[in-house]
Amino acid sequence: MHVTQRGTVYSLSGPENAPVVTLIHGIGVNHQLWRDYQHTLSNHYQVLSYDILGHGGSSRPPEPLSLSLFAEQLRDLLDDLHIERCAAVGFSMGGMINRRFAMDHPERTSALVIMNSPHERSVNAQKLVEERVRNTAAGGPSATIDTSMARWFTPEFLASKNPIVDEVRAWVLANDPRTYTEVRQVLASGVTELIRPQQSIDTPTLVITCENDSGSNPDMAYGISSEIDGAQTVIIPRLQHMGLSEQPELFISEIVRFLDDSIKTDCIP
Repeated sequence: MHVTQRGTVYSLSGPENAPVVTLIHGIGVNHQLWRDYQHTLSNHYQVLSYDILGHGGSSRPPEPLSLSLFAEQLRDLLDDLHIERCAAVGFSMGGMINRRFAMDHPERTSALVIMNSPHERSVNAQKLVEERVRNTAAGGPSATIDTSMARWFTPEFLASKNPIVDEVRAWVLANDPRTYTEVRQVLASGVTELIRPQQSIDTPTLVITCENDSGSNPDMAYGISSEIDGAQTVIIPRLQHMGLSEQPELFISEIVRFLDDSIKTDCIP
């Protein structure tokens, strides 16, 4: 694990001259979420994972958080590491960050993988997301953790006592309440700047979600794909929001297939 002068914690592994794949986690967790992915992908790619602003070991700036600020963090990290471009794999809000990054810095984006990420919501769904922001503001991460875990993992996986369940819970509860509330607000309101963008994304893209992900449902995945020319869509059966941790092999195989087709000849200058 390393830390940049700007305070971003990151991990970099894999062959030095291979194409770069950057892994961007979602709200409340940290780059350790990607351990299984980093292990497999680094056999063929240089894999960069990092803690987004105010998460894990990364510091946060004094200004209000926004998707643009998170995208700037990724740009700055690539600059610090002298990486010209990368394939950006983003989970949940990470899938909003990588879309914002691709819109702001298309020349630095070789491919996108958007995993379990929200898009245009119904009126009722938006009200639910805003309510979670208010609950978090009043009671911190613990106020919503139980309902979140039930939405994220299938009941049988929660009952299995897999160590990742306790890890995810601990990661979320360790968040600074003010930062966690702010990031929830970015998750709630940030989708509006990604829907039907004036500056379209033409990067090779794979969109993945799970059949029973209530907050990033299959209709949203198809909606994202419809706005990116040539985007592929994969729906993982049965699983919920944290399917990437519950059955990582289902996601890793799709990501490897896509990356091998999209960036296998894209090397670092």
